[in-house]
Amino acid sequence: MRDVILHAFDWHYSDITANAERIAAVGYGAVLVPPPLYSDEGGREWWQRYQPKDYRVLRSWLGNRSGLEEAIVALHRHGVRVYADIVFNHMANEDRPDRLNFPGEAELRRYREERESFERDRLYGDLDVGLFSPWDFNTGGDIRNWLDTFETTEHRLSGLPDLDLNEWVIGQQRACLAALNAMGFDGYRIDAVKHLPEEHLRRVFETVDMTGKYLFGEALTANDHEESLFIWPLWDRESLSFYDFPLHETLRRVFAPGGSMRELVDPAAYGQALPKWRAVTFSVTHDIPNNAVFRWQLLKPQDEYLANAWLLGRDGGVPLVYSDNNQSAAGYPEDRDRWANSWQRNDITAMIRFHNAVHGLSQWPLYEDDGFLVLARGDRGIIAINKTGMWQHAVFRTRGLRPGDYGCLLHGHGMNLTGDYFTLAIPPREAQLWLYGFPPRIQAF
Repeated sequence: MRDVILHAFDWHYSDITANAERIAAVGYGAVLVPPPLYSDEGGREWWQRYQPKDYRVLRSWLGNRSGLEEAIVALHRHGVRVYADIVFNHMANEDRPDRLNFPGEAELRRYREERESFERDRLYGDLDVGLFSPWDFNTGGDIRNWLDTFETTEHRLSGLPDLDLNEWVIGQQRACLAALNAMGFDGYRIDAVKHLPEEHLRRVFETVDMTGKYLFGEALTANDHEESLFIWPLWDRESLSFYDFPLHETLRRVFAPGGSMRELVDPAAYGQALPKWRAVTFSVTHDIPNNAVFRWQLLKPQDEYLANAWLLGRDGGVPLVYSDNNQSAAGYPEDRDRWANSWQRNDITAMIRFHNAVHGLSQWPLYEDDGFLVLARGDRGIIAINKTGMWQHAVFRTRGLRPGDYGCLLHGHGMNLTGDYFTLAIPPREAQLWLYGFPPRIQAF
């Protein structure tokens, strides 16, 4: 089964629909769509989608319910699963007198005055009454100590009204998910999972209604200590998958000066990555380039390319490919076109093709060095990554690999694998993904 997730970050629903056939043709198995719950229709900024006003309405700058339905149908038509980014930790931070009533009296008046329009976008429930009141929110103030597990679940995330775990809130969130399930969603990304009490996860997401849905949580961490607080305890006690932030920390260390590629042979064996069966792997997530406090976690562009080759070449995890529309470039001009349209960039499409061709096949090291690494995938795939600034030559045994012609999906070169030992030349700061029987454009080796 194809499993690579395209994170269509802040894409309009119409763009997802228009590209559904191409998304399938590239080889993606799923698309993560932006948060669909009602947010400011005039809010062009990406973060508006992460500030819901009402669970019962599907409407935002990106489109409405009918547009979302069309996107789901189009993707399913081409065999691509659809995951929703769901925001249940908090509601929108709005400057109004009744700021802890949602959606608030002004919105309820709009619902009445524009009844036909809002009924078309209604997901569930009665829009004549409010959804949440002040007693549905925690009152402990903003998080001050970001390493305190009580504060991070019971206090506000930078002023955002933090929902309390009570029966009404749980009931509304389960009703919302049931209605989204009925629309055809195949799974959910749980936003800000480290800010949700564990009981919340169990009672809302780990229910009979969610059987068969792919669930993965985002617990953003940056070091071993944060991971020990916010990822590993959830990993041990819950059943959902998680963004592999421990692995991202490893990638930052490996590609930093002095880092060793040897760490990428099997990082999970040393607790430096999540076990592969519940890990969503990535080289970048939307929070890292778009929030100033996380930008230090960005890999350099060429290192990100090398990391992508390893992530999509290796055996382990469900890879996520981030593709935006230059949202971060407004504040950081150096980001322009770095991830825009990246989902169909030549290097990414080649990596996905390799991933799908060797998916499920075993992995073992052919050659290990601090500066470069060669891995085998089953009897038909070879991954070679050189992070150094010089040509490298790896001599390895060919046992277990099919003899014959291989092609590099990234560069179109060809080689003939023969003999008991083989010498592979790897250019500086480059990656190679060799596949048995793949017809090359250029016979180079």
